[in-house]
Amino acid sequence: MSDSLPLSWRMVGFQNFMGIQVVDWEPDQVTLALTVEPHHLNRSGIVHGGVLSTLLDVALSFSGLHCEMPDQLRKAMTLSLSTTFVAPAKGEALRAVGRLEGGGRTTFMASGKVFDSEGNLVAMGEGAFRRRRGSEAEQGESQ
Repeated sequence: MSDSLPLSWRMVGFQNFMGIQVVDWEPDQVTLALTVEPHHLNRSGIVHGGVLSTLLDVALSFSGLHCEMPDQLRKAMTLSLSTTFVAPAKGEALRAVGRLEGGGRTTFMASGKVFDSEGNLVAMGEGAFRRRRGSEAEQGESQ
């Protein structure tokens, strides 16, 4: 985890372990990146579906958690997540784009896609999320 990143852009726990990084984040949309490592592969030597689902889960939830304050943080929990696997990922990198689709102050819906190094769509999904108490406001909360 890089201390030079704004608090809201830093990955912790499982997200950090997976190697997920925020590339771009603006209100209602986030782009994440992941360099494919051997531990991301399944027995067939392709990116495991759980990795793709995790990327979608993070991208979709982050799309509704943009925070204008660099030293603040917003949090959410996943209520539902639907994932469709389209094709095996090729290359050494993945890019996930999550978009806020709607919702209210606490509950929101999002959709997203995961692309491989060649720009091929490899997975897509949609989900519902609930902002944690204190994360309803766009300025987030201090940690």
